[in-house]
Amino acid sequence: MAEAAALLEVDGLEVAYGDLQVLWGVRLEVSPGEIVCLLGPNGSGKSTLMNSISGLVRPRGGRIAFAGIRIDGRPPHRITAQGIAHVLERRRLFPYMSVEENLALGAYLPAAAAHEAQSLAALYARFPVLRDKRRMRAGVLSGGEQQLVSIARALMSRPRCLMVDEPFLGLSARVQDTVLQYLLEINASGVALLFIDQNVRRALQHAHRGYVLQSGRVVLAGASAEILNHPELERIYFTRRPG
Repeated sequence: MAEAAALLEVDGLEVAYGDLQVLWGVRLEVSPGEIVCLLGPNGSGKSTLMNSISGLVRPRGGRIAFAGIRIDGRPPHRITAQGIAHVLERRRLFPYMSVEENLALGAYLPAAAAHEAQSLAALYARFPVLRDKRRMRAGVLSGGEQQLVSIARALMSRPRCLMVDEPFLGLSARVQDTVLQYLLEINASGVALLFIDQNVRRALQHAHRGYVLQSGRVVLAGASAEILNHPELERIYFTRRPG
């Protein structure tokens, strides 16, 4: 895709939990309308990077900017208001609330609340299964349906960039395909997408660009086709550590 000024910029990000440093000088960019995948072995720092962008984790150093405005250190609700929505791993719904009540929580900020009815109508048109089950408790839905609720709830904030942590985790292959198709449709509507996936080939086949983390550092970055064919990729994922 043609180069564009970055919508999301992460530069030299350092994150630590107490004395344990998790991210080391991480750099990442997402352009408007782009799909970017975030890859790496378990424990490489992928979720910590996303949590830092959305304000759930406070960085020790570095810079995060969105639409040219620095956001690192801001509370999560202000970052959401800026235009970033974050779907956490394992969905995190309120199981005893209805689907529609969960969705409404995504529009709690004033700018989004003003368009709540319009946003709901658009989401029900995109996700008919949620319209049909809007009165049901979220906790009784299937795993795939719960994932759609979590994605739709994030869209209620009317984001310019959607971050999704492990959207396919624990889902059947058929349901994974459905969720992927919805994510691609969301991106086609103009929303930039940053997502984490353990399926390297699938992620790189559908993303414009990718970043591979290892032990808290970016070790590969570039166009998806370049990363997919890079000789280092197999070593990063499949070389066993001594001991």
